[in-house]
Amino acid sequence: MIDVFYKIKEFRNKGIKVYLHCFEYGRAKSQELEALCEKVYYYKRHTGFMSNFSGLPYNVKSRISAELTKNLLSNEFPILFEVLHTCYLLSDQRLIKRLKVYRHSNIEHDYYKHLAKSEKRFLKKIYLKLEAGKLKRFESVINHADLILAVNECDVSYFKNKYPKIKTEFLPSFHPNNEINIKEGKGDYILYNGNLSISENYAAVIWLSNNVFNKINTSVKIAGLDPPEFLVSELKKYKNTELVANPDEKTMNDLIANAHIHILYTEQATGLKLKLLNVLHTGRFVICNDKMLEGTGLIGSNGLIICNSPQDFISQIENLSQKEFTKDLISERRSQLDKFSNQRNMEKLLGLINKKGE
Repeated sequence: MIDVFYKIKEFRNKGIKVYLHCFEYGRAKSQELEALCEKVYYYKRHTGFMSNFSGLPYNVKSRISAELTKNLLSNEFPILFEVLHTCYLLSDQRLIKRLKVYRHSNIEHDYYKHLAKSEKRFLKKIYLKLEAGKLKRFESVINHADLILAVNECDVSYFKNKYPKIKTEFLPSFHPNNEINIKEGKGDYILYNGNLSISENYAAVIWLSNNVFNKINTSVKIAGLDPPEFLVSELKKYKNTELVANPDEKTMNDLIANAHIHILYTEQATGLKLKLLNVLHTGRFVICNDKMLEGTGLIGSNGLIICNSPQDFISQIENLSQKEFTKDLISERRSQLDKFSNQRNMEKLLGLINKKGE
């Protein structure tokens, strides 16, 4: 959603009209989106138990809409299909003459498979495993795309090998940061942030807590949405750890800006982690494992340190605890993030669409 929103803003900045088709399920209609777009179409998503009884992935089946089909057929504009869940109509023969762009976020079946591995709830684990299999079979619909845009360089290779007849390009995620905004100096705590309801993230918190955070004296803050009860109970064991559940935007931004060290860890080298881009644009020192950077083109530096073992994390935390984040480190960070410029990537996207439309 972040990638889509800031992509729409860049389209608007370039004078491109956007007709947005989206499904409602729990969120109110957005006046901000309606102001940015020429028109926003809303559709009801068919959620519920029965949508699981299909050969199609649940996230695809629940988004089938005759009204959406009718609206797409009412014009001849290029269509940008945002992630695999939206691709039911990609193979529709009525759209065969349209320019169709598939925007990748993750290799979906791999992503769901990894989520299943770390999921603790039995029924959710079964659902994720089944959905992974369905997504793997459904992915062949991409054969009907004219262009694939991947957020990760490793995934570019995946698509080029699997769909060699379709042009695939690396286009990083669009994001909220149009400039580097990092405070000089020091903070007095370590921060991990993420959506804590997602198994990938709460598994990372548990690994870090058991192997790293409980072996240091530095104050640690864990911030994010909807932490499950077992995670809340687990974190109460650690005296140096504070859980900040469901912080508002200002609180989250302040936590990121004032932290001394950001710790990021993942077992899934999939897609592009937007929280990584966010802390790199607005936070001081970042320590992460190599899977967090895989396919991004980013490499280790004085302000971005790669660690893979618990001892490496602990050593680097101790090493950085007395260092200040300087103007030179901010300049280094700025040069690292040049490829993630929203303006530059919008120019690339428009160039690709125009070339394909010729």
